Amino acid sequence: MSSSSLRDRLLGWRDAILSSARFQRFAAVFPLTRGVARRRAGAMFDIVAGFVYSQILLACVQLRLFDLLRERPAGVDELALRLSLPRESMQLLLDAATALKLVQPRSGGRYGLGQLGAELCGNPGVLALVEHHAMLYRDLADPLAVLRGPRGGGELAAYWAYVRGEGAAELHADQVLPYTALMAASQPMIAREVLHVFSFREHRCLLDVGGGDGSFLSAVAEQTPGLRVMLFDLPAVAAKAAERFQTNGLTSRASTIGGSFRDDPLPEGADIISLVRIIHDHDDEVVLALLRAVHNALPDNGKLLIAEPLASPPGRESSTDAYFALYLRAMGTGQGRTFGRLRELLAEAGFGDIRLHSVPMPLVASVITAIKPPMC
Repeated sequence: MSSSSLRDRLLGWRDAILSSARFQRFAAVFPLTRGVARRRAGAMFDIVAGFVYSQILLACVQLRLFDLLRERPAGVDELALRLSLPRESMQLLLDAATALKLVQPRSGGRYGLGQLGAELCGNPGVLALVEHHAMLYRDLADPLAVLRGPRGGGELAAYWAYVRGEGAAELHADQVLPYTALMAASQPMIAREVLHVFSFREHRCLLDVGGGDGSFLSAVAEQTPGLRVMLFDLPAVAAKAAERFQTNGLTSRASTIGGSFRDDPLPEGADIISLVRIIHDHDDEVVLALLRAVHNALPDNGKLLIAEPLASPPGRESSTDAYFALYLRAMGTGQGRTFGRLRELLAEAGFGDIRLHSVPMPLVASVITAIKPPMC
């Protein structure tokens, strides 16, 4: 008997046991299994009720409740008045948020931030994403329609206008500024991960492809005073980056170039090029073409830096894999990729010395570097 067939038989036996109502009741009352049964029941309830949790969080974020409690703890009556909610509804929301550790009761009947609420206050990118998820939630209201129909076609796909490719360079400011602002909110988190494991001091010029409003380049430039930076993005987005560079006092060593990497050659002159949360938005053929364009734009021994969340290897799937799979399905393009798959694409594009760097928070972004080997 092969090991795989033995494993299948064992898993089948496990499924039969766990799905048995008799076994479930036994596990719930038997002293040695009672604790495990309760934890499993709690985990199951979290899956069943997860959509309610997300709506509680969204209500808190939309009301700016965390901002108010960050200033000082407050009572139900004061919060109800300031947030224009009936007192009963305010109490309901506070009780629900307390259960999720978003807020916490304080002395005198007041409420302050809970542990998770305090952590959210320190992550404006996450708060922006929570509000953005209202759009995804509407797209997923009928999950079977998302799974059975063609990719995209909903509200989320329309929001990310650039991913459709056709005519991306002609998009107007009102079509690109909402998603540009959303991406900018998360850039400080990503920059921290990158700068923790990689130094740009040995490089003279960094080109950030799809660099948005320049938040990532601004963070890198602040840490690397001698580095010149270039940003390549759609013209309407590049114009916003130019404004940020001026505000940050970087005009003497920062430049912006408008264009689409699908249609236009990448600017030359940089000895390192970054792709920050770009690759997972696109399908393999687009990604491979982009990697080849990066390879062509780099000098010999030039470096590519990729920062984006990675999919887990088979057999080690995580909740983040489930999230990105459904998000990208609704978005209409892209896919999560393991480091192994990205390594294959990088090698096919001509890169070598491909390395995965260990970052403190891979949930935010992993960091990969690769070298363009010199021509023999």
